[in-house]
Amino acid sequence: MTRVLIPLAQGCEELEAVTIMDILVRGGVEVLSASLDDNLVITASRGVRLLADTTLAAVEHQVFDMVVLPGGLPGADYLQQDSRVITLLQRTVAQGHYVAAICAAPKVLVHAGLLDGKQATSYPGVIEQQPGAGMRFVNAAVVEDGNVITSRGPGTAIDFALLLLERLTNKAVRTGVEQGLQR
Repeated sequence: MTRVLIPLAQGCEELEAVTIMDILVRGGVEVLSASLDDNLVITASRGVRLLADTTLAAVEHQVFDMVVLPGGLPGADYLQQDSRVITLLQRTVAQGHYVAAICAAPKVLVHAGLLDGKQATSYPGVIEQQPGAGMRFVNAAVVEDGNVITSRGPGTAIDFALLLLERLTNKAVRTGVEQGLQR
């Protein structure tokens, strides 16, 4: 079964985290959410509480088909400061798998060197100030460049999650989930 890891940091953007998890699960993908520390209760950026499946320490050495970073602040800052997250992202790309980030989280990909020479997007003002080497900012809802996918923010979370689902499965699965959403 296709496996996805979603690291959840305190202060993450709840709409993005839940939308990504929900759409991937609807498409039959195994989704594992992991807290950066031993506290499995994540208080998101608007005060909504999320419950992580496990800790990052318990799964950081496992192989995933995709690692997806929800944005939000200060959540994206905590992801960027966690060396385990950076190593996991770099290893996932080196293994030929996908990494994805939305809203403020693409700055974590910049920090990891994974947007060097790539096209990417983010919440306005996040990565334009400190882009990756040779990175080209694209003002679009979702940008895919090789095995790296980025998106702009909460309003683009459904489109982002649907593209992630399509890359992990196929167009037919995406279409089936999308029809069920009545878009």
